[in-house]
This record gives sequence, structure tokens and C-alpha cells, in this order.
Amino acid sequence: MERGIEDLSLDDGEEEAFSMPGEAEEQNAMYSFCLVGCFLTISVVHFPAMRNTMENIWHPLEGVHISDLGEKRFLFKFFNELNISRVITSAPWTFNNHLLIFHRIQENEDPMFVPLVYPD
Repeated sequence: MERGIEDLSLDDGEEEAFSMPGEAEEQNAMYSFCLVGCFLTISVVHFPAMRNTMENIWHPLEGVHISDLGEKRFLFKFFNELNISRVITSAPWTFNNHLLIFHRIQENEDPMFVPLVYPD
């Protein structure tokens, strides 16, 4: 029995890890109504105050979930097309007189690597 185990190798015939069916679709669905954005400022944005202010200004029907991604980037997740479209078409948005630059996340985009250089 020990002799058979010695000859086992985990990398025989396996080139890459397997992926679960639907895993890519779940990731794309996760960002389907999302904006990634940053504020044009060199100062620190007080996240709780910004989150409350943007939720009150936008007042989406089903709410909005706002996350701090780090590196001065924020993820704004809406729950239907109507709300995200209204926010996009009503831009520009500001917080404490700092312009919000945002981008709607498309399929297979990483929110940390989307260029944020101009207002949509």
C-alpha cells in the first residue's frame, strides 16, 4: 500500500484548476447594476458621511449598497436598471464639493482596474 502512495502525484495530467459551472455568470451578475467611482480630492473621504449623503440624494427605490474598495475607490451597487440609469443620467454628482467620477462596470471588468479619468 505504501509503495502505491509514493508514486502518486497531484500534478499528473492536470494543467489548471477546475471551475464550477455558472461561476463566471455569478461574478458578472454580481456587478450587473454596479458603478465604481472615486471623488476628485486629495483629502480623505469620510466614508459613513458619504454613504449616508449619497443614499439620501439618490434615494433609490430598492436601496443602494455602497462599499469602500480601498485606494479611494467605492462600489455602488443598485438593484435594478431604473435606479442606476437615473443616477447615471442625472450626473454630475458631488460630495463636499468633490466631483464623483464613476464608471458602470461591464462584463469581465475588475472594479479596481477600471480607469477613472473623466466624468460619465
